[in-house]
Order: sequence, then C-alpha cells, then structure tokens
Amino acid sequence: MDIIRKRTNEKVSRIVVHNDTVYLCGQVALDANEDIVGQTKSVLARIDDHLEEAGTDKSKILSALIHVKETKDIGAFNELWNAWLPDGCAPARTCVQALMARETLLVEVTVTASL
Repeated sequence: MDIIRKRTNEKVSRIVVHNDTVYLCGQVALDANEDIVGQTKSVLARIDDHLEEAGTDKSKILSALIHVKETKDIGAFNELWNAWLPDGCAPARTCVQALMARETLLVEVTVTASL
C-alpha cells in the first residue's frame, strides 16, 4: 500500500496517510504567546484543517495524545475539547503534563484518524 506524505520538510511530514489511516504530527498554536484558551483553539483549528486536507474530519479521530505544560490548564483544555468534539465521537485519549519544545507552548495535540 502507498504511503502519502503531505506538508513534508526535511524532518517531518505534517500529514501521513496509510491504509485508510491518517496520522498528524503534533499540532501547536500558531501564536504561542496566547493563553491556554487561545492556544487550544488554534490547535483544534489546525487539526480540523489537516484532517480536511487528508480527506477526513474530527468525527473519525481514533486516538489523541495531548501534552499540556501545566496540569492547571487541563480543565480549560477539556472544556474546549468537549465543545469541539462531536457527540459520540470520543477517541482513545492520553493527556500528560510535558516539558514543551518551546517555553511559550502550553499545549500540543497529536491525533490519528480514519479516512
């Protein structure tokens, strides 16, 4: 089976499609100076865009790996996540506190979805 890679550079493909499965790299906010609400909204919008480009949508997310810088932000993240995710479409999910790649990043989300 073919592997389709999109938005690829020397170190990462932002979207990979294989065997009717879509893999997104970790999504972070476009503006890392925003608070957790702004960053989360940006991340979720980027996930929507990438999934659409791959030919699928958030109702087909199979799993999500969520990294938050501070555990105090999980409640705000969850509120936005729950409002964004369609009813009955909750994926398998892991949420962990993590040291982020850049000091200003507050959240990063990696998803796997079905086509």
